[in-house]
Amino acid sequence: MDATVWIALWAGLFLASHLIISSSAVRFRLISAVGEQRYRGIYSLIAFATLGPLIYEFARNKHAGPLLWALRAAPPIRGLAWLLMLAALILLVGSFITPNPGTMGAPAGGSEPRGLLKITRHPSFVGFSLFGIAHMLMNGRAGDVIFFGLFPVLGIIGGMHQDRRKIRELGDRYREFVAKTSFVPFAALIGGRVRWAGDDMPWAAIGVGVVLAVAIVALHPMIFGGHPLG
Repeated sequence: MDATVWIALWAGLFLASHLIISSSAVRFRLISAVGEQRYRGIYSLIAFATLGPLIYEFARNKHAGPLLWALRAAPPIRGLAWLLMLAALILLVGSFITPNPGTMGAPAGGSEPRGLLKITRHPSFVGFSLFGIAHMLMNGRAGDVIFFGLFPVLGIIGGMHQDRRKIRELGDRYREFVAKTSFVPFAALIGGRVRWAGDDMPWAAIGVGVVLAVAIVALHPMIFGGHPLG
């Protein structure tokens, strides 16, 4: 079978299994039958069983399939991809510093958003989405688009799914948080639901994100092949 077909097959299996096992009905039944910890183990095992072959297949067959677009040589698009990647790294780092109140490890308390959560209530999901979009812009082969397109698909679906689940689990506290914030970046700020203050500036996330960006540029050819500047 063509490499692009294999990449699409494993991507579809990973996405389908992720959606099925994390769906409300299946998740509730599995937790009721085996418990929370075993459910997480089953979830991780299925994810690894489909994501592992996907990564392996893509690593062996980068740039497989027909060319859908060629934007790498366009300076404005390359600059946009760089901005998206920097934003993605800042958001991913910021998701650990200021976690969504519905995520594991988030401090208990009120629903008042702060920092990056005023930009988007799902920094990690948006970060993964921007990562995928940036790489899709620079890699227009069908296999690349399928692989990197999985990131924004999972990011959007994951954020929506988490909102629904946390409203059921946390009730009014998370419902108030959702009402004050937005999934789409900056929508809550533009809509006036929150106001940006000086102490909301995520300086730590920006600093770490910039350092990570420099490190990725230096290490990318050795770890992933290709050069982000080339």
